[in-house]
Amino acid sequence: MIKNLIGRKIILASGSPRRAIIFKKLGLNFSIVKSSIKEKIPESTKPDSFVTNMALKKVKNISKKIDNGLIVGADTVVVINGLILGKPKDISEAKRMLYLLSGNIHKVYTGIALFFKPENILKTDFEVTEVEFKKMDKIEIEEYIESKEPMDKAGAYGIQGIGSLFIKKVNGCFFNVMGFPISKFYDLYKQAQKEIVGAT
Repeated sequence: MIKNLIGRKIILASGSPRRAIIFKKLGLNFSIVKSSIKEKIPESTKPDSFVTNMALKKVKNISKKIDNGLIVGADTVVVINGLILGKPKDISEAKRMLYLLSGNIHKVYTGIALFFKPENILKTDFEVTEVEFKKMDKIEIEEYIESKEPMDKAGAYGIQGIGSLFIKKVNGCFFNVMGFPISKFYDLYKQAQKEIVGAT
């Protein structure tokens, strides 16, 4: 199954550098085709449904351009006290997010979608990881924002970069916090492969 995955033509429907890094580390044969889907978080929505639906929309958007291959989509948000945080729109929003996370526990949700063509098999799921932040002082928050690392990340931090300095504890999948739950992805891949083999 691992050889099957590594040899498969994969289209990553995401412009996230973190997901590309993960795919490279896995040795996957992939190309990037960014979807045109824009993230807009409704005021009243469940985070698991939101990230799963966003991932699904991304693969469906790309599927119109692809005849053969595995299209993979993903979407990540941070949730604290019921509030869903996407990527900060500006510096002031990044600062607000970091003050919310500072000294508190939050959850990271990532939805993933796999669409196999020409088999037209679709698999979706989501992963949740709990993250505990250290208390950050005003200077630390300002200096972290000055690094520009927070600006393109859900919740305004990156666990794989400078943001790791402020992570006290992770309960669950580390790669989910980075933006792509590898183990969950592999589980869905295996499920789909069983269906594909069973249909032949």
